[in-house]
Amino acid sequence: MSDFPEEPIYEQLARVGKALASPVRLRLLDVLDQRERTVEELAQAAGVPLKNTSAQLQQLRSAHLVTGRKEGARVYYRVADERVSRFLAELRGFAHDRLADLRDAVRARLGSLEGVTAGELAARLADPGTVVVDVRPVTDFAAGHVPGAISLPLAELRERLDELPRQARIVAYCGGPYCAVSSQAVRLLGEHGYDARTLDGGYLGWRHRPAGE
Repeated sequence: MSDFPEEPIYEQLARVGKALASPVRLRLLDVLDQRERTVEELAQAAGVPLKNTSAQLQQLRSAHLVTGRKEGARVYYRVADERVSRFLAELRGFAHDRLADLRDAVRARLGSLEGVTAGELAARLADPGTVVVDVRPVTDFAAGHVPGAISLPLAELRERLDELPRQARIVAYCGGPYCAVSSQAVRLLGEHGYDARTLDGGYLGWRHRPAGE
């Protein structure tokens, strides 16, 4: 007999905690929160071996954090719904506020570049002097992007610098809050004399910005 009558309830609550208690599964959720992918695409984007990706997906599906749809012989996975997306955004923000080690790890990965918040960018979108650059792969851009953004994947940026106005104030972004690609792009742009800043939180930060911004 249970020591307390609520134990079965907490066991069910713990299923979500167990599903999230893995750096690999959190990484997979961040990638799937950006857009749906096949298991092969997910493994490549997350940098996780394919076999391990499949096993971790099953854990996430069992907690109803991830769902899939079949198209021909392929299954496309995504976060289960918008509530999962919002929960992940809240989790990241809560952990960032509470854990100094997390803040240190983020700074170590991204550096100390000054960024633009999603709210600041929203207020500047109508400004013709602001140019928004999406440095993600074109498939990610096609799945969703900041309105008016230009698709310039990092691998092509150096060769396409002449497409950017010299006097523009550039805001570059990539996928999520821990993606370093936009930081690399901003450093490259700065080396060539451009006024460039990153978008705090990347595309996910834009998607999850507070209502009204």
